[in-house]
Amino acid sequence: MNAPTSLPVSMPIPGHVDPVPVPRPVTPREDGRTDLIGLPRPQIAALFQEAGLDAKAAKLRAKQVFHWLYHRGVTTFEAMTDIAKTMRPWLAERFVIGRPQVVEAQVSTDGTRKWLLRTADSHDFEMVFIPDADRGTLCVSSQVGCTLNCRFCHTGTMKLVRNLTPGEIVGQVMLARDALGEWPKGSMAGLELADEVEEDADEGSYTADGRLLTNIVMMGMGEPLYNFDNVRDALKLVMDGDGLALSKRRITLSTAGVVPMMARAGEEIGVNLAVSLHAVTKDVRDEIVPINRKFGLEELLQACADYPGASNARRITFEYVMLKDRNDSDDDARELVRLLKQYKLPAKVNLIPFNPWPGAPYECSTPERVKRFAEIVFDAGISAPVRTPRGRDIDAACGQLKTAAERRSRAELDRLAAEKQAALG
Repeated sequence: MNAPTSLPVSMPIPGHVDPVPVPRPVTPREDGRTDLIGLPRPQIAALFQEAGLDAKAAKLRAKQVFHWLYHRGVTTFEAMTDIAKTMRPWLAERFVIGRPQVVEAQVSTDGTRKWLLRTADSHDFEMVFIPDADRGTLCVSSQVGCTLNCRFCHTGTMKLVRNLTPGEIVGQVMLARDALGEWPKGSMAGLELADEVEEDADEGSYTADGRLLTNIVMMGMGEPLYNFDNVRDALKLVMDGDGLALSKRRITLSTAGVVPMMARAGEEIGVNLAVSLHAVTKDVRDEIVPINRKFGLEELLQACADYPGASNARRITFEYVMLKDRNDSDDDARELVRLLKQYKLPAKVNLIPFNPWPGAPYECSTPERVKRFAEIVFDAGISAPVRTPRGRDIDAACGQLKTAAERRSRAELDRLAAEKQAALG
C-alpha cells in the first residue's frame, strides 16, 4: 500500500535458524501515486516540495495533512476542510491515503475480533483486537509470515513473505480505530477556514482515556526486531502527540530474542518489552524457540537486564507458554525464578495455556499443573498471572495466527469479499 522504498538495513537472518534468507521487496503501486500513511511530517513536506510547492507552503500543508491523517483519521483529501478546495484535487492526483484491505472480519463469542488483511500487492496478514473491562488491546503484525519457526506457534509454520511497511503497520491501528469508531468527531475548533491555519495553531490532544483501543502489542505475525526500522518508524507515528498520541507506556514490543537489536529498541523506540521465553533450559528452548541456538538464554537475559528504561515501574514481561510434560514441571518453575533473580530482572511472567492447532506437536498443560507452576513463581515474589485464552474459536488466540489464505482458496476469499461489499450496497 506504500510507495516503493529501499529496503531498510536490518539484522541479517541467522543462518539455519531462519529458512527464508531475504524478505521480498514491496511491489510499487500501479497508479504511481505515493501513499502518505506511514510517513512523518518532514517526509510529507519533502514530497510536497518535490511535487511543486515552495518550502513554506509544503511545510504548512504537511502539518495540516498530518493532522487530518493521524489525528482525525480521514481517508480522502476532500474531507480536509481547512485546505483550499482547489488544492484537494492536486493532492488526490499525486497521493493516496491507504488502509490495508479487509478480506474477512470475524468476532469471537468472547468479543475478540480478528481481521484478515491484504496489502496493496496482495499479501495477507492478520490483526486481533482483544476487549477487556478496563482496556482494549490491539495485537499488531510486523511481517507477512514469520521466520522464527517456534514449534508451538502456528504462525511460525508460515514462510516469511515480506516485511510490512510503516504504513501497513500503523495502518492496522488506524483500521481498528475506523472499525471501533474512535476518531475525534466535530469541528476543527475554529480551523475550518481554508488557508488560514497558523503554524503554531493548537491542534488539540488525543488520549486513550475513555476509548476502547487503549493498548498496542507488537505480538502479531512476524518478529518485530527483524523488521526494526519499519516497526520503529510506525510506532513513532503511533506515539506522536499530534497524531495517534498513544503513550509508550501503553505499547509493548515482543521479541523471541533478537539480542543485538534489543538495546536499539529500548533507545530508539522506548516502549515496554516482552520476551517470548517459553523454556529455562538450553535443550528445551533450542527445540521450541530455535533462535535460542544463535542467541542463548544467558545472552538474552543479560540483554533484558541491560534494556533501557526497565524498572519495577516498567517491568519486562516474560511470555511462557505451558506445554504438557515439556516445560511445566516444578523444577522448571524454580529454575525460572532462579534465572530472573540471578539477572536481577524487574519481571512479570505471563503464563499462557497452549492454544492447540491442527498438527501441533504439543498439548496444553493441565489446569492443575499451570496453577502449581504459577504458585511457585508467585511465592518467590514474581507476578505470574495465567492468561485467559481469548478468541480460540476464530483462531485468534496467542500462537494461532496464520492467514486464512492458507486454509481457503484466493478465489473463495475474493468471492466472500465481493458478497460482503454487495450486501453493504
